[in-house]
Amino acid sequence: MRTGQDWSRMLQIDPISVLLHSGNSAVSFLARRDLLDEQVGRAAEIWEAPAARRLLARQQADGSWRPSGKKEEVYPPHHHTLVETFKRFRILVQRYRFTRESAELARAAEYLLACQTPSGDIRGMIGNQYATYYTGLILSLLVDAGYADDPRIETGMRWLLSMRQDDGGWTVPILTRRLDAPTICRITSEYAEPVEPDRTMPFSHNWTNMVLLAFAAHPAYRDSEEARAAAILMKSRFFKPDYYTSYQAPSYWVRFAFWWPNLLTALETLASLGFSASDDDIEDALAWFVGHQRGDGLWDVSYTLGKSGKSIPGKPEERLWLTLRICRMLRTYRTL
Repeated sequence: MRTGQDWSRMLQIDPISVLLHSGNSAVSFLARRDLLDEQVGRAAEIWEAPAARRLLARQQADGSWRPSGKKEEVYPPHHHTLVETFKRFRILVQRYRFTRESAELARAAEYLLACQTPSGDIRGMIGNQYATYYTGLILSLLVDAGYADDPRIETGMRWLLSMRQDDGGWTVPILTRRLDAPTICRITSEYAEPVEPDRTMPFSHNWTNMVLLAFAAHPAYRDSEEARAAAILMKSRFFKPDYYTSYQAPSYWVRFAFWWPNLLTALETLASLGFSASDDDIEDALAWFVGHQRGDGLWDVSYTLGKSGKSIPGKPEERLWLTLRICRMLRTYRTL
């Protein structure tokens, strides 16, 4: 067994060989570096991966990506462009390990930060409303890309702290006011003053999961009392329904689409915040991953909780990237 690979003994099938021989040069490179501790060179080598270059070929001069086939008919006018830029930025940072050393990524980062308000939140993902969850996720990506010391990141982190519920977690402010669907549609697609949260309403584990990504990424905040308290709240809800109707079903914990938070993002965050596998909630979550590996050594992108245990495998490329992340996470907990 290669150095650093003992964590894989908990699995029925060693997935590393599958990752190494997948035909995806970026996945293979990162598996050798992150799972086998091989000296493979700088991560910038995979910036030239064909998939990454195809993404960058469509980048605009201002650093953004434009959505195809959509008109800017919502408020603010940059809404769809902001969403599209966030999606592409996330792929480049999380998968291909782009940093601000890349001129293309630096332009994209400046576009995202241009959507930050003086208060610190990233505005435009849901109209003119506060988007605590997207602000947390976008800040985490910026920190991972090398912007931790940027004063705009500090402003954003302080804003997130100011937006906690009374219980110490986070939610989306408009959800705390029990507005009907037509009203929510209107105030997120037209100009409307931001809805202030009802702080007495409970936290959402989904959106706390997304916000905590920023705290887990930031070296100056990951040891904060506020982050640890919110993390304890989040993990207490593993495999349970969310308090809010948006993405409420327990099965969202085990749907690993690239877009939304789930059990994997929660475990990655908890590891960065210093929690270990000896924690009962984390132990149960790790056991779920060990028990749901497929016969080909990979994991599927979506599962159903309960007796049926049905899953949606997903595209082969998505399964490779997901399996790489799961392997990283499992290895991390073996070393804590």
